[in-house]
Amino acid sequence: MIAPRSPKTAPMLRAAQPTDAGRLGAILFQAQQYAQWLPKLYAEVEMIAFCGVMIDRGWVTVAVQNGVIQGFVARDGAEICSLYLAPGACGQGLGAALMAAAKEAGPMLWLRVIAANEAARRFYLRQGFNEVGRSDGSDTAEALPNIRFEWHDSCQKETAS
Repeated sequence: MIAPRSPKTAPMLRAAQPTDAGRLGAILFQAQQYAQWLPKLYAEVEMIAFCGVMIDRGWVTVAVQNGVIQGFVARDGAEICSLYLAPGACGQGLGAALMAAAKEAGPMLWLRVIAANEAARRFYLRQGFNEVGRSDGSDTAEALPNIRFEWHDSCQKETAS
């Protein structure tokens, strides 16, 4: 007899804690390894340290599902610096939940996406972001063409006018 699959619980969002840096760094490292178009510039330990810095600055919100961190968003003011999900966590609404939390913080957000990352581009368009510019990427570590996206809270713009 096959046991029924346990249903996934709704994600809980919370501020990241210093002890989360290892899990977040692992998620970021796995994303780098998975993306064939992305240069492999950083070791996992470097990514853990980077996540630790973002956590220390208070930028990071994590999505916890069934007791395990499945994704995170890092926001520095209006800039979305990172939004990553663990392998197998895509398509479950976690990215949308993290983005909704980021949108609650202010009337405008912006981010850059590497142009080759078609899945991320589709995601941000679904989330109401618009393309506002392109770059050759010469000002980034990856040196890959990227696209700037912006989101504006239409309710805020309507009340301001």
